[in-house]
Amino acid sequence: MITLPLSALEVAMVQTGTRAVDTLGQTTEFARRLDALGYRRLWYAEHHHSPAIGAFPPVVMTAHAAASTSTIRLGSGGVMAPNHAPVMLAEQFGTLAALHPDRIDLGLGRGPGTFDESTARALRRGAGPTTDDEYRDDVASTLRYLVDEVALGPLPEPWLLSSSTAGAALAAELGLPIAFAHHIRPDNTLAALAHYRAHFAPSPWCDRPRVLLCVETVCAETQEEAVRLAGPMDVVKAGLLNGRSDIPFPTPAEAAVHPFTEAERRALASFRAHQAHGTPEAVVQRLTELAAATDADELMLVTPVYALAERLRSYELVKQHASLAEAGTG
Repeated sequence: MITLPLSALEVAMVQTGTRAVDTLGQTTEFARRLDALGYRRLWYAEHHHSPAIGAFPPVVMTAHAAASTSTIRLGSGGVMAPNHAPVMLAEQFGTLAALHPDRIDLGLGRGPGTFDESTARALRRGAGPTTDDEYRDDVASTLRYLVDEVALGPLPEPWLLSSSTAGAALAAELGLPIAFAHHIRPDNTLAALAHYRAHFAPSPWCDRPRVLLCVETVCAETQEEAVRLAGPMDVVKAGLLNGRSDIPFPTPAEAAVHPFTEAERRALASFRAHQAHGTPEAVVQRLTELAAATDADELMLVTPVYALAERLRSYELVKQHASLAEAGTG
């Protein structure tokens, strides 16, 4: 059963009928509860211009959560390196690490953090998509500034986010631990991680390959309840399948009557088969299988369900059942 550390990714879904500020107000309780449950780390994702996801900067969320918790590691999962000057990222996360020693992570990613092209260009001051060489330079420069320019003492722990073999290759080249987005590109997971391990070059940041696997996880007392909780995100995903990023995050009741096409249902079922949805027993079993198949060092759960109480209950059930299962095999 699961013997790996469990962590969490906060995506900050904005519920239909509420405002982004309402979602923001719930993040403190979420962080404190995960801290109390014993989760290893909590990361915040960078998103922009979406009706379904709050545009809350990871550096701000990290700072606030670090001041509101005691032991859980906090950080970005991730900040999108092409959107930010490397020296600013180094200063921001270097300062956080100095204020909260051994608790701050700097997860770096490549995507724009938005599906809207005009927003992506605005974030990059009119520039187009970054090239492979530019992205590599952004990441390398950020790491260099952390060491050479910030000099505040304790440094944040850097991670490279990836959903492809190209990202895994860069993590291996730079000797960084990798956080793989299995919850986004599950078909790429095994090949990318194999490439990462085969080509890893030890660095001052990491002396061996380290893999964090992010899995969409929806856990409830019954399978039927887990299906209900997953419904709102299914609606958002169906919109993305059709090139629409303007779909709000609906209520479970609205999602239950959403008219999915057969093609959408097949695509959603295929995606779900790679993730961990269901009862505590089923979820822990699935996470155990994924950990074994990928030889992951850590699992990060992302749980995009509608209500805070139900989202917290999912994390609670997974943690409790994983602990019980581990005790039962000890």
